[in-house]
Amino acid sequence: MIKLRLKRFGKKREVSYRIVAINSDARRDGRPLEEVGFYNPRTDETRLDVDAITRRLEQGAQPTETVRHILEKANLIEKRKTTFKTAAKPEVKAEA
Repeated sequence: MIKLRLKRFGKKREVSYRIVAINSDARRDGRPLEEVGFYNPRTDETRLDVDAITRRLEQGAQPTETVRHILEKANLIEKRKTTFKTAAKPEVKAEA
């Protein structure tokens, strides 16, 4: 399966990431199939290749949680609705 995930690069304490399309069983810094974006968490700079990302998503690529959040901020994918499951409360019957 192909995943959209972050590939780390840069110096120590000055890290930035490339958003890449890569096989899910490949190592983090392995050779990607395609580089589709850039993300710098220190300055919150994001550069995305929108055409390449949408093409990969249409082909069935799955983004990691962090990449999904970056794509949601850029309005490339819709935000996932999170539902919180609550424990079912037992009904209390009033005896009269």
